[in-house]
Amino acid sequence: NDSAAVATMVRLPFMGEDSVRDAAQFRAKAYPREFTAKNRSCLQRSKPVYDRDGARNEIYAIACGGQIFTFTKTPSGFLLTDVDIAD
Repeated sequence: NDSAAVATMVRLPFMGEDSVRDAAQFRAKAYPREFTAKNRSCLQRSKPVYDRDGARNEIYAIACGGQIFTFTKTPSGFLLTDVDIAD
């Protein structure tokens, strides 16, 4: 539930948004929008699903509250790279 800790697990700029280029902007803009109490609880208790994306990158995805949280393997480890609507 700590926005500063979550910000360390995010690839910045978040989702390629110019308005979320650093950890402070992530905490102010993206964290409140994406990490509701319901989503935080779901992320803590859900099992991630391993897959590869269209570019063959290794990913883990977690579905919560009608959204998919995607963590992509980077040189720094797996980082949150996308939050999208589950279809």
